[in-house]
Amino acid sequence: MEIKVIVAAHKPYDMPKDELYLPLHVGAEGKEPFGFTGDNKGENISLKNPYFCELTGLYWAWKNLDCDYLGLAHYRRHFADKKGGALTKDTAEKVLGTTDIILPKKRNYYIENLYSHYVHTLCREPLDITGEIIKEKHPEYYAEFERLKKRTSAHMFNMYIMKKEISDSYCEWLFDILFELEKRCADFECDDFQARFYGRVSELLLDVYLNTNHLEYKEQPLYFVEKEPFFKKLIGFLRAKFFGKKYNKSN
Repeated sequence: MEIKVIVAAHKPYDMPKDELYLPLHVGAEGKEPFGFTGDNKGENISLKNPYFCELTGLYWAWKNLDCDYLGLAHYRRHFADKKGGALTKDTAEKVLGTTDIILPKKRNYYIENLYSHYVHTLCREPLDITGEIIKEKHPEYYAEFERLKKRTSAHMFNMYIMKKEISDSYCEWLFDILFELEKRCADFECDDFQARFYGRVSELLLDVYLNTNHLEYKEQPLYFVEKEPFFKKLIGFLRAKFFGKKYNKSN
């Protein structure tokens, strides 16, 4: 079973030693290399990294890697192994023996739905335009997109491990939407943090794709290399929801 999990990183960082992982320098075009494979080799969109975030790595893997299963993780955030630490190839093979897709456990927002959480914390327009694009180009997915206004949980972070042909189909659908969004938002003005909305929007589209196609999956807990700043995240969320203070940095 050939499984490759790319680990998106924009700087040198200690990586899992298991053969499962391929450390990937995202946004490598025009940057000083630091020893990881660059997402600027072969067919790529590396230059879009300030806006597409880890998706430039996913695009590179889609177009350039030959494997049975493809996955995406982050340098500080991995799928967890039951023994603690990052998922190993051994465990991944056992889980993938019973499913074609591994996802992180859902993140719950409890007091609001996914759409309202997005518009409280980030700029609304790109998400609304995404809905228009889906309605026009992929109408069979629109009903599930509208369910963002009711659902209160989602598989976040653009993280998954999928059979490669499923991942390929998902990427074809996803990037078709995002490149059209890029055209329609060419004159959209926002700060550097908010300009990363392509990566934010895509987080909400993964479940739209999976649910519409009735794809089954297994959930795996996450392993955080660094402690998550839970209280900072909570304060930021409350300021956004009740005082209209949009997010201006990642926590």
